[in-house]
Amino acid sequence: MSASHELEKAATAYAIDAVRMDKQGQKGRAITLYQKAIESLLQLVQLYPEYGLNKVYVQRAIAYQERIKALQGVVSSAEMRAEANNDATGGAATMENDGTAKSNNDEIIVIERPMVNWEHVVGLDVVKKAVKEAMVYPVQRPDLYPLGWPRGILLFGPPGCGKTLIAAAVANEIDANFYSIDAAVIMSKWLGEAEQNVAKLFGTARKVANEGRSVIVFVDELDSLMSKSAANEVGGEIRVKNQFLKEMDGITDKGKNLHIYVIGATNKPWDLDDGFIRRFQKRILVPLPDSETRLSMLTHYTSNLNIGADVKLRELAQLVDNFSGSDIRDVCQSAQLSLIGEFFESGQAADKEAKPRPLSMNDFRQILKERKPSVSLDLLLKYNEWFEKFKAL
Repeated sequence: MSASHELEKAATAYAIDAVRMDKQGQKGRAITLYQKAIESLLQLVQLYPEYGLNKVYVQRAIAYQERIKALQGVVSSAEMRAEANNDATGGAATMENDGTAKSNNDEIIVIERPMVNWEHVVGLDVVKKAVKEAMVYPVQRPDLYPLGWPRGILLFGPPGCGKTLIAAAVANEIDANFYSIDAAVIMSKWLGEAEQNVAKLFGTARKVANEGRSVIVFVDELDSLMSKSAANEVGGEIRVKNQFLKEMDGITDKGKNLHIYVIGATNKPWDLDDGFIRRFQKRILVPLPDSETRLSMLTHYTSNLNIGADVKLRELAQLVDNFSGSDIRDVCQSAQLSLIGEFFESGQAADKEAKPRPLSMNDFRQILKERKPSVSLDLLLKYNEWFEKFKAL
């Protein structure tokens, strides 16, 4: 598993455990776990400074820090009264002159979408076609859709294959207001008010849509918010699920032509509650890249590297079979890091005019001896089985 995946997985695990401890009233343990989640997120941002989702990670870290303050009693009574007044006067958001939403729950909803477009989504032609048919074309010509169009789009598949990238790309394609939800924060930010946060979010979305703009509500790690009911599920979790079901039913009411979409992304579709599966009219597998897509990715990721004449990208594309897109990026990055390490250890780096040698095919082969795909064959089989059972392209 790549460093980025390990950090993302760690941050998610810490956050989920923190929420559970928070609900159980174990404040000290919750604070410790929130702090660990923050450390993982910030380390991720530092290691990958150019990553498009860094702003999302920073927002999450801020949200967890605010929850820590609340648990520690740092939030003043005046601040608590001010927030209560904001809630009483109605609404999670006010509209700015440019039509964007300014949320009172900024820790819960990340509004700024990553600046990516379809050109950044390499391959995935079937996925892009399905998303365009469901979202892009209805926005361009709603008059051609007398029966309406899908409002719920589920993207599922192995981690690191571009689900979040697709959501951001389509948001830019249709110039939509983009609300990215951190499910763990929604469930924990203000205990007992999670369902109100969901209602406020969709209320804001409807207001924006009624003013003629498209809106995308993106829920990453959907399974953490909409998982199957469990025996130990508390009342707050049930109310949030019911509220989300109500809101999704509301945006699909017949006769309404508002362009509000819910895009859910999950690595574990089999954990979703059956009631939610039905409400996502489009259920799309985002698979591992095929051979040609892997070649395109390798071409892209090595474009700024000095590679030798012996590097055969097509051959390399076969060697990274069953690797995800992020795995392939990490292979290229690891090869470059190893080369630079060799350059410094040789003492040549002291000469400011000296340059490292070109990357060779052997450099990549050496990395592949030490790195395996992050997705197992058993897991791939499980995705394909679920797709055959529930697919809706």
